[in-house]
Amino acid sequence: MNSDNFNLSEKIVSPSYIRQGSQARRGHEQLIRQLLEQGKCPEEGWSESTVELFLNELAVMDSNNFLGNCGVGEREGRVASSLVARRHYRLIHGIGRSGDIAAIQPKAAGSSLLNKLTNSVVLDVLKLAGVRSVASCFVVPMATGMSLTLCFLTLRHRRPKARYIIWPRIDQKSCFKSMITAGFEPVVVENVLEGDELRTDLEAVERFIMLCYVCVDVGCLYAPFLILFVLGSCRLEELSSLCSKHDIPHIVNNAYGVQSSKCMHLIQQGARVGRIDAFVQSLDKNFMVPVGGAIIAGFDESFIQEISKMYPGRASASPSLDVLITLLTLGVSGYKKYLSERKEIYSFLAEQLKSLASAHGERLLHTPHNPISLAMSLDGLQANSDKAVTQLGSMLFTRQVSGARVIPLGKEQTVSGHTFRGFMSHSDSYPCPYLNAASAVGITREDVTVCIKRLDKCLKTLKKEGGTAKNSSPVSSSNQEVVINQNNLLINSLIK
Repeated sequence: MNSDNFNLSEKIVSPSYIRQGSQARRGHEQLIRQLLEQGKCPEEGWSESTVELFLNELAVMDSNNFLGNCGVGEREGRVASSLVARRHYRLIHGIGRSGDIAAIQPKAAGSSLLNKLTNSVVLDVLKLAGVRSVASCFVVPMATGMSLTLCFLTLRHRRPKARYIIWPRIDQKSCFKSMITAGFEPVVVENVLEGDELRTDLEAVERFIMLCYVCVDVGCLYAPFLILFVLGSCRLEELSSLCSKHDIPHIVNNAYGVQSSKCMHLIQQGARVGRIDAFVQSLDKNFMVPVGGAIIAGFDESFIQEISKMYPGRASASPSLDVLITLLTLGVSGYKKYLSERKEIYSFLAEQLKSLASAHGERLLHTPHNPISLAMSLDGLQANSDKAVTQLGSMLFTRQVSGARVIPLGKEQTVSGHTFRGFMSHSDSYPCPYLNAASAVGITREDVTVCIKRLDKCLKTLKKEGGTAKNSSPVSSSNQEVVINQNNLLINSLIK
């Protein structure tokens, strides 16, 4: 409805009513205008009606929605199911063009505008979250692992003789496979144990840097800045300084980090004191959207553009659409509220997990450099039975406790030809089995309360079963010794 249509409407319905409706529409349009002018996340979230009005306006700018369009090409935005069309708000053309994911599509002005605005809004949020000097970013329709591979492939073109990536160990398959897929050989640097916490071994990293320089060029240093289990945040500032000192590209896996002000501050500091070429974060983990997207960001706009041009062909607009809808709906204040609640619940989770651990003769592991995940030991459970620890994980899952991970001792796992000992503990020889839980964005106090209650019941059941198994043993250990001694005497007498 433009002004001419509103004027015509006054001939049909009372002008005062039409003017009131026109003013209401201008309120929606004013919000859209501010977004187009500033390219920033709105301070207050939009209503769903404003978001849908905006998306419908974008959709009618794409050729597949032109009233008189006649498409005779092989890709004309045709969709057989109206349900699928509505799911995507009829934004069917995706983003980018063949050879450049950031390019404008002549046939899809609306989708192209969506792509540009999403990248701009996400960049604003990254700055608000703590990385104030970030220069550029783009949303890529791939999860974190493949997004990292895209970064590594870009570096391979820059450094064609490079063979190795130096990688402080973290036991996540996608992290490791992202390097293999890009054609590099990972140089795995074991972490060092400091109390309960695993930290980056800086001396070993620099030793490997010098060793690889003797043999062949280093592709990059890949800092797995994932906040998982007993792994504290890697020494990012020191690693950044090493990369600057030795002129080595530095890629940071910040998969979970946007939700943590501490993680974002460390990235900002790392870029200030040293070198960070790109950092990658997951959309679903940080913005509560469906799996399938990531943000690649950095401090050199030309390098980020180089990565985006490495993406072969067009791409799905779904991740961009999902995160834009989410951020427009939440606004800055809504997203900050989620981040604040996550911090509060982290303290609540720590308190509850510590109390439960104490009640079962266990302890909350001390991991001060991990602002998202917590862990409690399972030494007592391990003493009862070797299988009890893994059984706990199964029991929790069948009781609808998702996300809690149980880490047994001594597990081996081969990933792309490399065998990790103590897999999932990020160490060859972590001293105890443990259970991990995370206070991630979107978690509620009720989630924590229900989890602790069910975990308590599972631990009691396993201890009861372990005690019963011991008590029902037909021969005690002392009796076994008597029987063995008697049998030895009998055998000796027969020999004589």
